[in-house]
Amino acid sequence: MRILQVITSMHIGGAEKLITEIAPLLQAKGHQVEVLLFDGTNTSFKKELKKADIRILEFSYGGPVYNPLYIFRLIPLLRKYDIIHTHNTAPQLFSALAGALCSAVLVTTEHNTSNRRREWKWYRLIDRWMYNRYRSVICISDAAEVNLKKYLGGFHTHIVTIYNGINIHRFMEALPDEKLMCQKADRKVMVMVAGFRYQKDQDTLIRAMKYLPKEKYEIWLVGDGERRTFLEQLCRDEQIENQVRFLGIRNNIPEILKVADFVVMSSHFEGLSLSSIEGMAVGKPFIASDVDGLREITCGAGILFPHGDAQQLAREIEHLAENRNYYNQVAKRCLERAEEYDIYKMVDGYERIYKKLFK
Repeated sequence: MRILQVITSMHIGGAEKLITEIAPLLQAKGHQVEVLLFDGTNTSFKKELKKADIRILEFSYGGPVYNPLYIFRLIPLLRKYDIIHTHNTAPQLFSALAGALCSAVLVTTEHNTSNRRREWKWYRLIDRWMYNRYRSVICISDAAEVNLKKYLGGFHTHIVTIYNGINIHRFMEALPDEKLMCQKADRKVMVMVAGFRYQKDQDTLIRAMKYLPKEKYEIWLVGDGERRTFLEQLCRDEQIENQVRFLGIRNNIPEILKVADFVVMSSHFEGLSLSSIEGMAVGKPFIASDVDGLREITCGAGILFPHGDAQQLAREIEHLAENRNYYNQVAKRCLERAEEYDIYKMVDGYERIYKKLFK
């Protein structure tokens, strides 16, 4: 099959990471896979796609992603492929509009349990029309499917769940980053891997430091984004700038996680966080806020703390640090949970949907 994956850009994010993983695996199964970017800015994820010999098409280089002219540029492209698989809002909407003007088999992935546009009551009619243009809507978690169906109302048999997955063995078999191991000294390290945007709420993890002995703990934040300046100022305001390290965007996540003592995700909401699965796969305790998208993957394996409760997060970290048997039990459960989210299972699920639609 000829498959086109359409996404806004290859900046850091869960959907972008997913594309870098599934495109080569689908191609290895004998399919022709290409990726269309509304913004073709060079990033580490884009370089990974090129390295895997995935053909990349671009509408702009650093330009706006909500350009209505893209609808007309999409029309001739959609006719060339058997399956059009979209990700994120602009590609979802513009591909649906273009698909209404030509014959195309549209599939989309819903990457979150919620988003801000669902707060706009007037937008619901647009969303109902848009999602009904798709032959299949794939949600990455049960909570994402339940919330989407509730939001849209009615009965939707074309909305299904396929859990996100990662290359489990890459994380299980990784070796700790030697340079970071030397810099770690005697402190316990909490690592959070996420883009610096509102949804991810690094704020709660940073504020948890005021409840922990500064000489015993530090935070490593992996990622970048629009809130970096705010987060750096928050560290200064909390007088913990020497206990928080901003590592930037990195391509050696498994090796960084292997150095960590705890992996934390304090998000306001998630779809099904790839970072959470990655954190579990290195055999370290995973601690997450009790919200949709994190609750279902963490419950019964890692540790959940009340959303936004920095003090309780600190208590959970200290409990793990002070009780080695408890630490090892949680780490073991996390590793076992991660094994349920193998990327090969996810790709097989995607391929089954493609084949069902392409007849």
